[in-house]
Amino acid sequence: MGIRGDVRGGWERARTWGAANPWAVDTGIALLVQAAMTMPFVVPRGPDLEPATWPAYGLTTLTVVPLVWRRRAPLTVLLAILAASALYKLALEGPGQPLPYTGLVGVYTIAALSPGWKRLATAGLIVVAVPVSVWLNTQSARELTFSLFVFGAAYVFGRLTDARQRAQRVEAERAAARERARIAREMHDVLSHAVSLMVVQAEAGPVAVRAAPERAEAAFEAISETGREAMVQLRQMLGLLREGGETVAPREPQPDLADLPGLLERVRAGGLTVGYATEGGVRALPAATGASVYRIVQEALTNVVKHARARTVDVRLAHADGVLRVTVTDDGRGPQGGPGGHGLVGIRERAAAHGGTAETGPGPGGRGFEVRALLPVPCTEVGT
Repeated sequence: MGIRGDVRGGWERARTWGAANPWAVDTGIALLVQAAMTMPFVVPRGPDLEPATWPAYGLTTLTVVPLVWRRRAPLTVLLAILAASALYKLALEGPGQPLPYTGLVGVYTIAALSPGWKRLATAGLIVVAVPVSVWLNTQSARELTFSLFVFGAAYVFGRLTDARQRAQRVEAERAAARERARIAREMHDVLSHAVSLMVVQAEAGPVAVRAAPERAEAAFEAISETGREAMVQLRQMLGLLREGGETVAPREPQPDLADLPGLLERVRAGGLTVGYATEGGVRALPAATGASVYRIVQEALTNVVKHARARTVDVRLAHADGVLRVTVTDDGRGPQGGPGGHGLVGIRERAAAHGGTAETGPGPGGRGFEVRALLPVPCTEVGT
């Protein structure tokens, strides 16, 4: 896997470099074709074969040079190649080539990059040019069949390349859409949670100022801390959405289970009693899973603060063999007047993204509201 991964990574880097430097790639292809077409000029030749002369070699090179512009004007390049090849055959008697390398590259390029009318024109050109070339060369049905086959194969490979590139572009667009949807969901969670806490704490502030000034001070500090944290996370997410040459904000680690106590403390600062407990051996979670568990708990607590009119809420993480059960239960007014909308949908989507499930409904005994999520996790305990 390591060697395969290195090879695949090297190939991807080469493709990226090639996409950024098309001139260099096309020049390299032209040099490679020139090397192949040089072979008949350097191998020993019998006295009955055409001599390998410098003028013949120079005209051979003239058929290769247009390949440097193959992406910019592929049909024009193919016409130039055919004209130079015809001149080579009619004006000079030089060494022949085992394959029409330059013409094959030209046909492949048109099939891969050009619109339909140019591909149709190329097909008609091949149907005319190949028989004429064979008639001028050997007048052999075998050569005609072989030539039509290799040019047809070059055209098919070009169309396959175009189809693969189209599929890659579609997948890249889908991946970008999924990433933007994920970021939008993250932004919803951050904003909804932060604004809800700040509103609750701000509303409680005037009452606390009169009744318990020290509690009011803690509430205002919680508002400030919640706002700062929301700004940091939003700055990070907006940095991921920047395009073009703008500087992208560095990606900071996503929150995970280690950040849950801080989240619960900020909710407590708003006056809600929050319990937290874990059961079973604590598991080492993948970073993505830990971030999703944090967001699930965050969204559940946001719904409690916004909708439940609860006094207490309990958060429990139960680690079992291969699964993590996340439960957030409040003593509020229950599902009839409980939370809804994008928040619960986001919880289900996050659980489903990791192969898990999420359910919501009345709490134990029909009181309050409960969010239950079940996520598959590795079976390795922390410290083992």
